Amino acid sequence: MPQLNRACTVRLAAINAALAGCRPEYFPVVLAAWESLAAEGYPVKGIWQSTTGTAPFLIVNGPVRDRIGLNSQGNVFGSGFRANATIGRAIRLGVLNAFGLRPHELDQATQGTPAKYTFCIAENEEESPWPALHTEFGLAAPDSAVTAMVIRSCVHIEARHTRVPEQLATDIAGTISRTGALIHETISAAVVLSPEHARLFSVAGWGKPDLRQFLFDHAVRTRAELAAAGKEAVSSRTRWRLPADHPDALPLAAEDGAIRVLKSPAAVLVVVAGAGNAGVSAVVETFGPRGGPPPVTRVRLGRLPGLARRRQRARLDRLGYRGGPAGDAELGAGAQQVRRR
Repeated sequence: MPQLNRACTVRLAAINAALAGCRPEYFPVVLAAWESLAAEGYPVKGIWQSTTGTAPFLIVNGPVRDRIGLNSQGNVFGSGFRANATIGRAIRLGVLNAFGLRPHELDQATQGTPAKYTFCIAENEEESPWPALHTEFGLAAPDSAVTAMVIRSCVHIEARHTRVPEQLATDIAGTISRTGALIHETISAAVVLSPEHARLFSVAGWGKPDLRQFLFDHAVRTRAELAAAGKEAVSSRTRWRLPADHPDALPLAAEDGAIRVLKSPAAVLVVVAGAGNAGVSAVVETFGPRGGPPPVTRVRLGRLPGLARRRQRARLDRLGYRGGPAGDAELGAGAQQVRRR
């Protein structure tokens, strides 16, 4: 982060991964996550220091999911799985220890988000009717990959009431375009569908491009709806939303009385995760991309083969690391060990 004159080296990434409770075989995923975040670019713009209270969101694809025990099914956003908990936590500890972004200091989040503890999932490729996320952006199905992005929040969608794809997609579009999410002129989102919802779309003949196009077309607000929330215009300098009577306000263009909140269909990523037992999905409100490809990063599993893992363990032992926190380390007890040392 040049704005802080600080960097996270591979060595620091390894130390914080160990403190988070990661097993050695998780480390290639941790490194790919850091590379993906660097490629996304938002952290170097100071967004992790923002009052918005952002967090990194990691989506893992490919064979590495099963190899290290990442959860892609029930309770995918919750606890109970060491790999999910500690890989996300390793990134968070790196943010704290390598970059010094601590609350009440360089981290100025007004309220923050629970995702700051950890937010790492695997895509449920086995129950998805569509190609996996990483294969949409140039990688092969046998490859393993991490797609990282900076997020604001995760919004729950309870939709068990319909088998009509347009109705479900309208529900999702309304969640994306809620006025509370409209900070800038346009926004972006990752739609995390449960397998039941994904099958509903697939049986009706919809693919991911069809869903993205529908969401682009229907994630709209009327000028009156935006005016009621004071968001019917944008700043001429920052493109942040403003009321029309603000001295810096520029009016937004409307099509048939509706104002789009997405720049293009590509501003929406679609992944499948969770259990196939109910119509429950989520919209993860992201900072990007708003039209470009996401930072899908290959996991280079050859980095830590058996001998290298043993050498890495020996290096951590020399650094004084005496073991990760018990269980799945959700609460990052290893961070206490850092402070004590």
